[in-house]
Amino acid sequence: MRLNKNLTVTICLISAVIVLASMTLIQQQPPQQRVDPKVTNLKVLPKKLTFRQVDHIMDQWADALGVRCGFCHARNEETKKMDYASDAKPEKEMARDMYRMTAKLNSKYFKGEKDSLGVAKMSSVNCYTCHRGVAHLEAATWPPHGRPAGPPPGGQPKPQGTPPAQGGGR
Repeated sequence: MRLNKNLTVTICLISAVIVLASMTLIQQQPPQQRVDPKVTNLKVLPKKLTFRQVDHIMDQWADALGVRCGFCHARNEETKKMDYASDAKPEKEMARDMYRMTAKLNSKYFKGEKDSLGVAKMSSVNCYTCHRGVAHLEAATWPPHGRPAGPPPGGQPKPQGTPPAQGGGR
């Protein structure tokens, strides 16, 4: 069965017009904008920060302590979501105190420079300086008596049970 050439051309042209018209309509629709939640209850961070900026800072703090959001933020049992504005958990106030401490250290002992968001630069003292991925520092494994781990300077470690060297020539 042969199709009429005129019918085939007409169907193709109508299809092309429909496709082009639909593409034009799609392009004219405004893109859906993601609406970020409003940030509330900022007590130590600058209040002008956006949700994304605060979220980025919180990610850095969480990484520095090796924790997740629920470490400092309480969960709303009705909505089953995190209540970021709540001060229900004492860890949140401790984080604020630690931020104030690092800000004071940075302004007193370092240049105390801040980035464009008004947050201390990474080149200064920050959460990771001490925590190194450990939330509770008492659980961290520190070298004994503040000495660096590893062999003593200038040689190999002495075998266990070897008496200390005696001073000579009195």
